[in-house]
Amino acid sequence: MVFSSIEFLALFLPLFFIAYLATPGSARNLTLCLGSWMFYAWWKPAFLLLIVGITFAAWYLGREIERAMERGEDGRQRLALAGGIVVILGCLGWFKYANLLVHTTNDALQTMALGPIPWTNVILPIALSFTVLQSVSYLIDVRRRTVMAEPSFVSFAAYLDMFPHLIAGPIIRYSWVDKALIERQLTFEDMSIGARRFMIGFAVKVLIADTLAPVVEAAFALSHPTFVDAWLGNICFAFQIFFDFAGYSAMAIGLGRMLGFKYPENFRDPYLAVTIQDFWRRWHISLSTWLRDYLYISMGGNRRGDVRTYINLFLTMAIGGLWHGASWSFLLWGAIHGVALAIARLWNQRRWRWPSALSYPLTLLTVLFAWTPFRATSWDGTVAMLSGQIGLNGFAISGQMALVMRPLLWLWMGIATVVVFWPAAKGRFFPRFESTGEWWEALWPIALFLYAIAVMMGHQTVPFLYFQF
Repeated sequence: MVFSSIEFLALFLPLFFIAYLATPGSARNLTLCLGSWMFYAWWKPAFLLLIVGITFAAWYLGREIERAMERGEDGRQRLALAGGIVVILGCLGWFKYANLLVHTTNDALQTMALGPIPWTNVILPIALSFTVLQSVSYLIDVRRRTVMAEPSFVSFAAYLDMFPHLIAGPIIRYSWVDKALIERQLTFEDMSIGARRFMIGFAVKVLIADTLAPVVEAAFALSHPTFVDAWLGNICFAFQIFFDFAGYSAMAIGLGRMLGFKYPENFRDPYLAVTIQDFWRRWHISLSTWLRDYLYISMGGNRRGDVRTYINLFLTMAIGGLWHGASWSFLLWGAIHGVALAIARLWNQRRWRWPSALSYPLTLLTVLFAWTPFRATSWDGTVAMLSGQIGLNGFAISGQMALVMRPLLWLWMGIATVVVFWPAAKGRFFPRFESTGEWWEALWPIALFLYAIAVMMGHQTVPFLYFQF
């Protein structure tokens, strides 16, 4: 069940909110917890046991770490933290990377004329990746004394398994919602602001991201894309993943607000970034800050000399790339950004300066090139698209792409371009979620939402891209 589906909009969401609003404040965490578990069980009930198991392990180990700290048992708290991280990351490793390791091994065996390892592909449960990241951050925060361990399992499960954001982010830290778990209030203002954000996020996902999806599919399916083919596919994918993921984040933030939680922003006009560091301060902010605080800093950050800093930057982004999916092309995407960040740091340390007229297009070009292996998900597909992007297969648009590019697609590409770059002229990030009080500010999200529902019902539901990660 995805947010952009009739099952969610017409069945699950209304029933859940009826139950949630009818529940006394002291019991709403239980309603949120049970509702979230029903949401995950809708896909495959068996995998709910995995989510609940990780939730219980993180809650129990968090309390064990705190007890050990109170008793001064440093070895016990280290063991609980290390054991918890190993077990939780081990679950992710098995479900997410077992297929990749076996297929890579079988490819190597084939080159040596040896038989393959018998294997049935492991299915990746939804919400597992974000459950693991939040569990790890919680245990580390308890160990660092950033937060107190949550004494109530129900409250902790309501935090960790909260359905609005756990499928595809943003990554919510316990310290951001611990007070709201106890004392949140449901107000008409929060409900209206949250509903408005949800409707806008839903609209941009369905109307822009899903409309551009066929162009991306067609371009990346070509074996010899031309220059125009490759760049059309690449630019459309850049728009698609932004509006798909930012749309989901807006929906999650909106739902959270309606439940009484205030999640932080996850995107701030990333395609207006003037440096690669600036891009990562704007794109998937909850992930970039998670990688910084729990991976980069844990590896030493910039405290062990320049060379080690460059290595840490590269490894952080490479691991972040591989986290996105079990494919070496994701590792390549992360490595490209890791190299770019290391070069940018070296450049700044030498006090060299790019003219602003060059810095922005160079940053955008780096981001666009890096999207190619991210979307291609195979080495052959990556090479084919990169070859097209540098003109090795000719320049004119191919017949296949010309058939795909209907007038409506050009219209939505134009709208996407305006939405992405308009904030550069207006000085604020789009979309504007807070209403100014004007009547049209209240009505246009509703009209857009209803139109998006009509469009959604006219074609097959396109899953959110980050569901696969």
